[in-house]
Amino acid sequence: MVTPKMRVQAVPARSPADTLPKTATPIVPADSIAGQALVAVIAIMAFLAAVTLGAVVLVRGAAGEWQAAVAREVTIQVLPTQGRDLDADLKRAADLAVATPGVDNVRVYSKTESERLLEPWLGSGLALDDLPVPRLVVVRISADAQPNLNALRKALANEVAGATLDDHRGWIDRMRGMARTSVICGIVVLLLVLAATMLSVAFATRGAMASNRPVIEVLHVIGARDGYIAGQFQRHFLWLGLKGGAIGGIAAMVLFFLAGSFGEWFKGTAGEQQVAALFGSFAIGTAGYAAILVLVGVIAGVTAGTSRLTVFHTLGMIE
Repeated sequence: MVTPKMRVQAVPARSPADTLPKTATPIVPADSIAGQALVAVIAIMAFLAAVTLGAVVLVRGAAGEWQAAVAREVTIQVLPTQGRDLDADLKRAADLAVATPGVDNVRVYSKTESERLLEPWLGSGLALDDLPVPRLVVVRISADAQPNLNALRKALANEVAGATLDDHRGWIDRMRGMARTSVICGIVVLLLVLAATMLSVAFATRGAMASNRPVIEVLHVIGARDGYIAGQFQRHFLWLGLKGGAIGGIAAMVLFFLAGSFGEWFKGTAGEQQVAALFGSFAIGTAGYAAILVLVGVIAGVTAGTSRLTVFHTLGMIE
């Protein structure tokens, strides 16, 4: 009896990867509603932080310009009294100022100009003839010059009775204090924004870990190190931080660019000098834009670092 020859069919070898179950999503979903919400939150925080940083730059720049302008100007006041030749005393005070080394320009204000300086406080249309309105001599100091104001003050006291020299040091101290306070307030706001961002990222990281807890536990059981799992979350949240920070930073840059162009609209108008005196040119300059870019990187780094620390802390609780 002839036994039929048995046919053996070759089965193709299967790779180890084919034996593993395929997951539909990675450990951290790339696109999710929670991720999009976190990007929006980070963008808002980055925008607020960038606006605060730009405002600090503007205030510091304007305060520096104010201090430089005030420091380059001193005022001589001569009180009118009965029986004195006020014009001669004003001329003598101006001559003493011109003779002082470091003085660039001297201008004697007329009576009308001196009275006009009181209009913001007393109003216009008032008869000031009976009031002892002091006459002013404005002394302009040369750039990078340091005249001996004490010598000028002594000369005025000896040769022009009733003349006083005001170097506006009180105003300069107030401006310096205002600038310092603005910087401190800006730093506090930046720290609060970063703290709020860290809290938001921590909650988002814990939510992502909770939704993917079975996968994380399996990886943990089969020997995946905590650094590997934390790295997955860190890369994911670093990208979210960069995206949100870039959106908020670019929006702030556009805002400051439009604000810088805002000053051009006032050229030739009556409020040009007032706007320029209060806010400068509304331009934060190259340094300001560079600071915003650095801030975007800091926010992205804080986001990634907070996520990594949260993962390590949560995995420690699982163990």
